[in-house]
Amino acid sequence: MTRKIRFMETILRDGQQSQIATRMPIEDMLPVLGDLDAAGFYALECWGGATFDACLRYLNEDPWERLRTIREHVKNTKLQMLLRGQNLLGYHNYPDDVVAAFVKKSVENGIDVLRIFDALNDTRNLKTSIRAAKEAGGEVQAAISYTTSDVHTVRYFTQLAIEMERAGADSICIKDMAGVLTPDVATELVTEIKGSVDIPLQIHTHGTAGIAQMTLLKAVEAGADIIDTCLSPFAEGTSQPATESMAIALDALGYKTDLDIETLEKVAEHFVPVRDRFLADGILNPKVLSVEPKALLYKVPGGMLSNLINQLHDLGLDDKYDEVLAEVPRVRAELGYPPLVTPLSQMVGTQALMNVVTGERYRVVSNEIREYVRGMYGRSPVKISREIREMIIGEEQPITCRPADLILPEMGKLRKEIACYARSEEDVLSYALFPEQARDFLGRREDPFYDVPVQEVSVSIDVA
Repeated sequence: MTRKIRFMETILRDGQQSQIATRMPIEDMLPVLGDLDAAGFYALECWGGATFDACLRYLNEDPWERLRTIREHVKNTKLQMLLRGQNLLGYHNYPDDVVAAFVKKSVENGIDVLRIFDALNDTRNLKTSIRAAKEAGGEVQAAISYTTSDVHTVRYFTQLAIEMERAGADSICIKDMAGVLTPDVATELVTEIKGSVDIPLQIHTHGTAGIAQMTLLKAVEAGADIIDTCLSPFAEGTSQPATESMAIALDALGYKTDLDIETLEKVAEHFVPVRDRFLADGILNPKVLSVEPKALLYKVPGGMLSNLINQLHDLGLDDKYDEVLAEVPRVRAELGYPPLVTPLSQMVGTQALMNVVTGERYRVVSNEIREYVRGMYGRSPVKISREIREMIIGEEQPITCRPADLILPEMGKLRKEIACYARSEEDVLSYALFPEQARDFLGRREDPFYDVPVQEVSVSIDVA
């Protein structure tokens, strides 16, 4: 019997997030949403990650309205989003009532599948969002934040998949945000997980290091059910492998993909001038289209590499790039080997940069790193040494409970604070996640004379 391999298309979210920092407006998507719906995809990833922040901050779009618009045009294919567990779409833990309300409204506004992950693979941080998604009728895909270290073994990830299935996951995703999952490990890991759980397994990787196509093929051969790809105009480099190429290759190998190649080509043709516009505007940096084998050595996601390059350039310290890059794995090891995914990727990268720029390691420490060492993001994969802990938080002892247990409910307070501009619960949730950006957006919408502070527009890539 011919085995079916399903595809999730990322061009509406992670593909464009990885290459143009999520700057694609809804107008660029509208003409081909019907074709995307008819192309035969298992799901379209279209929301979550950095899309919410970018809509409010840069595109003057209501992210909820974007989701409703996509849902209106996509009537048959599942819509999928990326959710950072207790971090939702932001960069810190939110109260349980905010998490539950946000998840409920995401499903009500059109999301079918919620890919939920925690940057530390601390499953305590997934429980509230998984429960809320199930109660709302959504499909839960629990995602493993893949990374490499002495502790991150095939056995470790397999046990994590078993734990996620027990927590209520409908499917599991191996989420390789740095593109460092090698073909050999993919074979072993997929085989072990498929032999240990009874739910579908999806593979997500990036082309940063130049091995993504091989990794996806070996994952498919080992039993993976669904793969993430991106249509060719925004594929490869720091994005995912090209959808059309993977579909043609797998079809020729005897797999059934259910994808209509002619429809895919039609959609790709639409996005070519969109890509060229971003290239001409300088938002699409050609560097993100190239292969960076150093990702395999330093385990640094492509988006994180881009951010480090931009930060050093702004400081006039371009010559420090290799030194900072070498400092990243040292900082990561000292902080207990956190996976380099949002928000930990930004935190570790910034700390490495500060260690190099100041000339003294941990002389300057961000508040986020202090909170991480205190345990406010969750359990580090490896215990942080007393020496490093005392350099960062002194004699203070880290917490051992679930971080959100220490956060009081906030929805009532938030409704009052934004009552003058909010028309709906969705508006309140926008304000809950991004208070400054949402207040400015809602203020402009409700009051033509609203005085908006000037925001500096910069391009940064959210690694998720």
